Parts: sequence; C-alpha cells; structure tokens
Amino acid sequence: MFDLDKWQEIWMTISRNKTRSIFTAFGVFWGILMLTLLLGTGNGLENGMKSNIEGVATNSCFFYADITTVPFKGFKKGRSWNMKNSDIKVILANVPEIKYLAPMLFGGGGGQNNTVRGDKAGTFNVMGNYPDYAHVQEQKIIYGRYINNVDILNKRKVCYIGNNIYKALFKPGENPIGQVIRSNGIYYTVVGVGSGLGKIELGGKSDDQVVLPFTTMQTAYNQGDIIHFMAAVAKDNVDASYVEKEVKKILKARNDISPTDERAVGSFNISQIFKMFSYLFLGIRILIWIVGLGTLIAGAIGVSNIMLVSVRERTKEIGIRRALGAKPRDIMSQIINESLVLTAIAGFIGLSLGVGILAYFDNYINNLPPEHKIFLQNIMIKFDVAISASVVLVIIGLLAGLLPAWRAMQIKPIEALSEE
Repeated sequence: MFDLDKWQEIWMTISRNKTRSIFTAFGVFWGILMLTLLLGTGNGLENGMKSNIEGVATNSCFFYADITTVPFKGFKKGRSWNMKNSDIKVILANVPEIKYLAPMLFGGGGGQNNTVRGDKAGTFNVMGNYPDYAHVQEQKIIYGRYINNVDILNKRKVCYIGNNIYKALFKPGENPIGQVIRSNGIYYTVVGVGSGLGKIELGGKSDDQVVLPFTTMQTAYNQGDIIHFMAAVAKDNVDASYVEKEVKKILKARNDISPTDERAVGSFNISQIFKMFSYLFLGIRILIWIVGLGTLIAGAIGVSNIMLVSVRERTKEIGIRRALGAKPRDIMSQIINESLVLTAIAGFIGLSLGVGILAYFDNYINNLPPEHKIFLQNIMIKFDVAISASVVLVIIGLLAGLLPAWRAMQIKPIEALSEE
C-alpha cells in the first residue's frame, strides 16, 4: 500500500541535503547519460554497416579465376584460365548444398554515352546475369521483372535496367516496359527496372547497370562459354565455407589446377564477413556496457557515501525512532528508499537527456543531403535496451543503499541518545 507520509519524509530528507545530493547524484546522471549515448552511437554504427550490405545473401560466396602459382600436369605456373559454362552443371550436380548458383559476365562498358534511347544517352555498365542473381543481391523491382529462365534459354535480346538508367532515358512516370534501348550498338527490349538493395557493388552500382540474360551477352559479345564471376548461395543451415571449399575443389579438378594452389581459384565468403562484423559489434556492445556500468558503479559509490554521511548525521534521529519502537525493517526501508529515489531521479534524467540528444542528432543525420550522408544510421537506442538500463539503474540504487542501511541498523538507541 502506498504510504504518502513515508515518501514525503524521504523527499524532505533529500531536500535538506540538496547541494550534497545534487553533486552526489551527478555521478549516476553522468553514468547513465554516457551509457545511453554510447549505446545509441554503437547501434547507429551497426545499422550503418548493415545498410551497406543490405539485400546481399548472408550465406553466399563468390568465385573468380586467377593466375596459377603451382605447376601441374605439364602446365607451368603463371597460367591464365577461365571458368566455363560446363562447370555450372557439374557444380550443381556434385554440391547439393547449393541453393542458388549465379554465373556473371562483366566488361560491357563500351565508351562514352554507350546506352541510348532517342535523343537521350548515358554511360553505363553492361553485365550478363542468371535469374538466380536476384537471390544473391536482392532487387527492388520498380517496373516489370528481372531476367528469367526463358530469357536465358532463348537468348532473348531483352534487358533489365537500373533506376539511374531509367531516369536518364525516360521521362518521370513513363512506363519503360516494352520500350527499346541501344547499348553498345545493340538493341534490347526493356523488361524491368529496379534498384539493388544495399551498397555492395559487383561489376558496378546496380542502379547504373544494363543487365542482359547471361547467354545473350555471351553471344552478343562473342565471349564463347567463359564465366567471369560466379556467386553461390548455400542452403539454410549449411555453412557457406563448406560450399566454398567444394566448389573450389571441383573447379581445380576440371581446369587442371593443382589441389595445393591456393591462389588460382579466387574466392571470398560473405558469411565470414558477416560473422566478423557480428563479433566486432558484440565486442563493441560488451565494451560499451563495461564502460557504462563502470561509470554507473562509480556514481553508486558516491550515492552510498553520501547516504553513510547522512546516516552519521542522523544518528540521534535514528536512535530516537528506535527508542520509540521503530522496527529495524522500517529504518532499513527508509535508507534504501532514499538511495533508490536519489539514484532513480538522477538516472532517469540522464536517460531522458541521452535519448533526447540521440533523437536530435538522428533527425539531423536523416536530413543531410545524400552527398553528405555519414556512416551512422538510426542512432536511437532500442526499447529493450532502455528497459535494461532502467533495471540496472534500480539495482545499483538498491545496492548503493544496502551499506548505509546496514550501518543504520548498528546504531543502538542508548548510544545514539547520549551523543551530543
């Protein structure tokens, strides 16, 4: 049951030592403020990183041909080689853990203003893709569709264009589907417009790419059956590192490359990069909590000290209360509640100010022009983090009051009344 008189007495005790209470509570205020700002900044840094790799399959790996460094089967080291179309079927047949496999072709730049429609032109990259590439780097479809299997099978002269190409060649709101553009001297029918999520660029920015069916680009650019780059996405619950190892083994065997040659088949593993970043930000969060809790504990020690001084000054008052029949739990409850109130007021003011500062800077960052955008994004702390900080605050306030409460319990009424 809420005891108004009891809480009024606690508040009056704190008010009598207003100056001392303010200076003591500042440690708690500063600790929770720093913890809030550090957590928000760490969250903004993590969000900024995730936004850059948004839309890329987290369990994917990528392959490319490099120079051999080990002699093998009569071939000297330093030999150039290429992945081929036939490698795709063998890989899919022997590595069932692969969910999507997407070979790619690059190199369709073609010079200044290589992409034209009517009197409008622009300089854009051309690349050849399979439909599965849309599962490697997710696409935000604005008009139409992405490349499909029928386009691949029939080597259709169609294209999927990035949003910047649409803006350069079409009027705002104009439907591009079925319209014809010329890229590097060859005409293609537009079947889709879109934008890649995230900022990872394979062969150039997604918004600046003319994407052709893979087979169409091989034929149109006389590239035979070579593959420039290949992406593989592992099935759920399968480690992409296993897929990476198996694919490299097959490519080496099929292209007369020594099994001990670590450079000839180049690769990089996105899942390992994600794990590295996960561990990095886990470490950052742990460090932030250690620093923040250290500051809070220092503030709590200050609160505990001021409560010890308060108990010493109120020795006679506590003795009188004990002599008049006050129960030990009443004395302890008052001291602990005073500590909790002092800590809670300082802490929640610090938490509120920290959230306010983060909200201000988050709004400022969101309103920056695109060319001045910084890496931090959404620097607000999460609701569950704020609740956790509040719980920690209450616990620290409780602990800060235990020692003074115990000291108050050691005061004997006779000795207290005999003090001057």
